[in-house]
Amino acid sequence: MIKTMTKTLASGLIWIGAWAATAAHAVNDLPGGPAVRQLNMHPPVTKIAEEQHALHWMMMVICTVIFVAVFGVMFYSIWKHRKSTGHQPAHFHESIKVEIAWTLVPLIIVVIMAIPATKAVIAGKDTSNADLTIKATGHQWRWGYDYLKGEGDGISFISSLDNEQRILSNSGNVGKNIDDYLLKVDKPLVVPVNKKIRIITTSTDVIHAFAVPAFGIKQDAIPGFVRDTWFKAEKTGDFYGQCAELCGKEHAYMPIHVKVLSAQDYAAWVVAEKKKQSAKADDPSKVWALDDLSKRGEKVYAANCAACHQANGKGAGAIKPVDGSAVVLDADKSKQIAVLLNGQNNGAMPAWKQLSDTEIAAVITYTKNNWSNKTGQIVQPAEVLAARK
Repeated sequence: MIKTMTKTLASGLIWIGAWAATAAHAVNDLPGGPAVRQLNMHPPVTKIAEEQHALHWMMMVICTVIFVAVFGVMFYSIWKHRKSTGHQPAHFHESIKVEIAWTLVPLIIVVIMAIPATKAVIAGKDTSNADLTIKATGHQWRWGYDYLKGEGDGISFISSLDNEQRILSNSGNVGKNIDDYLLKVDKPLVVPVNKKIRIITTSTDVIHAFAVPAFGIKQDAIPGFVRDTWFKAEKTGDFYGQCAELCGKEHAYMPIHVKVLSAQDYAAWVVAEKKKQSAKADDPSKVWALDDLSKRGEKVYAANCAACHQANGKGAGAIKPVDGSAVVLDADKSKQIAVLLNGQNNGAMPAWKQLSDTEIAAVITYTKNNWSNKTGQIVQPAEVLAARK
């Protein structure tokens, strides 16, 4: 008896200790993102999301009423007319009135449910008269954003998971409270408040899905196809989503961060971003020194390549290493240029055409002269530009 009680007490203490350890690393609600113990849908910040919430509760109420009514009548009938009280089974023929009633009543209920649902679906697909059009391109495993029409047209960038969070995830030991764990990106998608934003989705490799629950949107991004959706955020702030289509081993590393700014702040961001992009718009005819181009390439590699090939260039699993790679060491530089521009192995190595000529030249030069790859070779942006044609 005493041994049993001791074991029970020890188990209880272990459970309490585990609970306390979990509580010590508990996270908080993330505004615009997931909440702790969240049961309901995300708080809506668009009219479409509000309509979806209303539909959700309307359907829930109708289904609950039907459930209670049907099972209530059924259990009442079973109890009231049980054999032990002397009830005998009734004998009757079909009733045309009853059959008409149980056909019409469900039909009316379905119509009542279908009308607002159809209106919401049609409204969600109406991408006309957008104030701003942005193309969201899915890549394994990051998003590319191109501002096509409206204030900010011409701006484009790649948005990837924050590298520090990737390192934490790979280590398997988060070790601290991170409310935006696996949702923090290096460059968020920035849009103005109270403006209709059209999102055009596509993909360069496999099927992805652009989804932001607070906006009430989810649209597949399919290779070779173009789809679109829209939203009009009515509040400023940061809102989060994720790729909602299983897209490979790093599917969890493909967050979406949308920053909604006031009209004035958005205009200021556009001016600043265009200045940055103009500064980065290197002349492809510029001839670089090996050290300068290699330093530039180190940053490009860390932002785009290290996720798969690792910071040490050794790769992991099915991902081939670049340290000691025959293609990297080959004196024919066009081979590695072709890999970055066109990809290889049926998309296992994606194409990186979205990078500039200078960025591609820089990262190739970096890989050819880092780790054990001491080739002394340099690739100039003009060579990449020529390979694109």
